[in-house]
Amino acid sequence: MTTPDNAAPAQPRNSRSARSLRRGLAAAALLAAGALAMTACGGDASGAGNKDGQAGADAAAAKDASNAKIKVSAKDGSNGASINGTNVKVSGGKLTEVTLTRTDTNEKIAGSISADGTSWKPDAQLERGTKYQLAAKAKDSEGRAATENSTFTTVSPANSFIGTFTPDNGKTVGVGMPVSFNFDKAITNQKAVQSHITVTSSSGQEVVGHWFGNQRLDFRPQDYWKAGSKVTMKIDLDGVEGANGVTGVQDKTVTFTVGRSQVSTVDMNTQTMTVVRDGKTLKKIPISGGSPEHPTYNGQMVISEKFKETRMDGSTVGFTGKDGKGEYDIKDVPHAMRLSASGTFIHGNYWGSPSIFGQAGTSHGCVGLRDVKGANGDTPGKWFFDNSLIGDVVVVKNSKDQTIKPDNGLNGWNMSWDQWKAGSAA
Repeated sequence: MTTPDNAAPAQPRNSRSARSLRRGLAAAALLAAGALAMTACGGDASGAGNKDGQAGADAAAAKDASNAKIKVSAKDGSNGASINGTNVKVSGGKLTEVTLTRTDTNEKIAGSISADGTSWKPDAQLERGTKYQLAAKAKDSEGRAATENSTFTTVSPANSFIGTFTPDNGKTVGVGMPVSFNFDKAITNQKAVQSHITVTSSSGQEVVGHWFGNQRLDFRPQDYWKAGSKVTMKIDLDGVEGANGVTGVQDKTVTFTVGRSQVSTVDMNTQTMTVVRDGKTLKKIPISGGSPEHPTYNGQMVISEKFKETRMDGSTVGFTGKDGKGEYDIKDVPHAMRLSASGTFIHGNYWGSPSIFGQAGTSHGCVGLRDVKGANGDTPGKWFFDNSLIGDVVVVKNSKDQTIKPDNGLNGWNMSWDQWKAGSAA
C-alpha cells in the first residue's frame, strides 16, 4: 500500500501539472499578445488607442505634405464646364504634368504649361457636351508631390450659345465693314450679352451696338471707320446667360485693320460708277444696273463676299419662269462681289452686248460691269474686283427701287445714328 510519504510515485503527476501550467501560461501569453496586436491595429472598445495613433499619423503626414495647391477650374462631377475657360492653376509650387483625356474616345487633348509653371490650359477649344478626365501633378520647392483629379462634362449645345462673327481676326477691310454677330440661339438677355462684347477703335470713334431681332447684333461708329485705324473686339461671353438656362462659351479678342477709304457711287441715271479712294476720284466705270422691271436697290451697300467666279441661279432668289426653272442660270459669273443677303451683286458681265454698259439697265437688280468669260483679261470687271476690299462701300442712287433694308446684308449705314443707337440694349 502506498503511503503519503512515498514521494516517488507522486512525481509523475506533479510533472504533468507543471507542463499543463506552462502550456496554460504560454497560451495566456499568446492571447495577451494577440489582444495587444488587435488593439494596436483595430483599437479597443472605446477606440481611444486608435484615435491617438491615427491622429499622430495624420499629423506626421500633414507635416510632410506638399505646399503645392492645385486648382482645376472645372469641378469634379460638373456638367456645365467651359469649352474655353477650362484650366489648371497651382500655388506654392509648379505643375509637372497635366493630362486631359476625352473619355469617349480616349483621345489625349494637347495643352501647355505656362513658362513659370503655375498654370495650364488646352491648346484649343474643347468640344461642347463632351466628357473629359483631367489629372494634374505638381511639386513644391522641396520636391514634395501633389495631385488633383477631375472628371467633368462641358456645357451642352442645348444649354449654350455661340456667335458667328465677321470680320475675322487679322483681316484688312474697307471703311464700311461693321462688326456683325449672328447667334445660334435667340437672345432674350440682350443687355448682358451686348455688355460683354466691346468694340473699340484706335481712331477714338464711338462704337455702338444695334440689335436686328434677337439673333443678330452689329456694331459700327456714326460715320465710316477712319482709314488706317485698328479695331479691337473683346468677346467675354463665357458663362454669360443669354437666355434662360443658356450660357455663352466664347472668350477671345479679335483685331482687324481698316484699309484705305474707298466708296464707289453708282448713278442709275447715267449708268456710271465713280470710284473714290481717299477722297480722290480714281476711276469712272460704265455699268448696267437693274432693268425697269427689276430695279437695283438704292442706298449704301457693303461688299461682304468676293468670288472670282460663281454660279447665279435665278430660282434661288425668286426669279422663276413658267417652267419652274430660274429665269437665268449662269454658272461662271466673273468677278462677283455680294452687296446684299437677298442676292444683289456687283459683278462682271460677259454675256451682254458691250453697248449696254453706260447706256441701259438690263439686269435683275445687280450692277454689271463689262467682263470676259473665264475672269481673265484687262476688263472693268477685273479692275474693280482687284481694287476692292471686303468692307468697301458701294452707294446706289437714282434707282426706281426702294432703299435697301439695313439688315439685308451688312448695310446698317442706311439708318440714322439716332435710329442706330435706339437699337442698343447696353
